[in-house]
Amino acid sequence: MSTFPLRIGTPDGLLFEGNVERVVCRTVSGDLAILARHCNYCTALGMGEASVVMEDGSRRTAACIGGMLSVMNGKCRVLATTWEWKEDIDEQRAQEAKKRAEEMIAKGGLTDHDYKVAEAKLQRALVRLSVKN
Repeated sequence: MSTFPLRIGTPDGLLFEGNVERVVCRTVSGDLAILARHCNYCTALGMGEASVVMEDGSRRTAACIGGMLSVMNGKCRVLATTWEWKEDIDEQRAQEAKKRAEEMIAKGGLTDHDYKVAEAKLQRALVRLSVKN
């Protein structure tokens, strides 16, 4: 299968650079797969599981939480707000974050802003746990 160059970075730095067969990410409008020879494209990333099929056919999964994906002249770039490879996710920490967010929501009495923050924290924890398991 054909490959294309992919770079994955976060505000903390470059996480991956190499040729891949495919990258699949959740965008704000649904899941998207990029293959070699994709047209020029740019989109905002949502929150969800992402996967990269490497040149050798192996697959790596990650939790992707927000950012941008662009394809320009055959090169794909992902600048994610958060990108955590499955093997780097701390399951215990994600479980604790999930519990804290659920308790905050259950307690009630939150402002709209605080409720949205708690809901976002819960969603991030659920994405990480989903990718890890």
